[in-house]
Amino acid sequence: MRQVFVINLDKDTARLAACGAMLDAAGIAWERVPAVNGRALSADELAAAYDPKANAARAKYPLVAPEIGCYLSHLRAWQAIVDADLPMAVVLEDDFSLTGDLAAVIAALAQDQGDWDIAKLFSFRPDARLMGARALSPELKIGFPYRVPSTTLGYAIRRSAALKLLQTTTPFFRPIDEDHKFFWEKDLRIALVQPQPLRVGLQDAAEGTVGDVRKTSARAGHETGVARALRGLRYSFGYQIGLHLSRLLGRGR
Repeated sequence: MRQVFVINLDKDTARLAACGAMLDAAGIAWERVPAVNGRALSADELAAAYDPKANAARAKYPLVAPEIGCYLSHLRAWQAIVDADLPMAVVLEDDFSLTGDLAAVIAALAQDQGDWDIAKLFSFRPDARLMGARALSPELKIGFPYRVPSTTLGYAIRRSAALKLLQTTTPFFRPIDEDHKFFWEKDLRIALVQPQPLRVGLQDAAEGTVGDVRKTSARAGHETGVARALRGLRYSFGYQIGLHLSRLLGRGR
C-alpha cells in the first residue's frame, strides 16, 4: 500500500529522480503528487485560493505565487489521502534527503494510537525539547515541540486531519509552514519525531526558489520599510501571545 506522497513540479525532473531513487532503495512505495505551479495560476484561481486582506492584517508578508502553489500542492496531497481512505500517510516535498530509516518511522506511526494529527519528520532544531515525549519504538520517540517547526519538508498526517484541513483551509493567507505554527487556529496537535529521518536535500529548482521570488517581489513592492517593520511586529506579537496562551491552556497536545 502506498503511504507516501511526494509533491513535485513537472519541470523538476532531477529532484523527482533523486528522491524517487532514495525511496525505492529504502523499499518504500510512493506516489507522485503533481505540484501546483503558482506562477501559472489565473487571476480567478489566485482569488479563490488566497485572501490578501487577511494577509495584510495577520501575516508577516504578502504571499508570492510559488508559496500559493506550494500550499495548493499540499491540499492536493491531503485530497489524495482522503480519496484513498488511508488512515495515515506521509507527505514529502521533493527536496528531502533520507538520514534515517524512514520505513521504520512510517511503520511505527501507522501503529501508534497517540493523540496527534500531524507528526513532523524534520525540524531545523533536531534536538528540540518535546512536551509529553514518549517512545514511538525502541529507537524513536515522539512528542510535542513548544514551537512547531516552520517547515513542511516531510510529515505524517492522519486522514481525519487531512479532511478537516481540506474543509477549513481555503482561502488561506499565510504560507503552509507558517499556518502550522499557528496550530491553535485549527485545533491541530502537531508532534515531532526524533531522531528525524530527513534532512534538506537537493535545492536546485527549474523555476527558482521561493526565496528568489520573494527578493524580487520585495524590491517591486509598494510597502515602505516602516510599513514592513510594523507588519512584522504585529505578526510577531500576535504569534507570541497566541502560542504562550495556547500552551498555558494545554492546547495542541
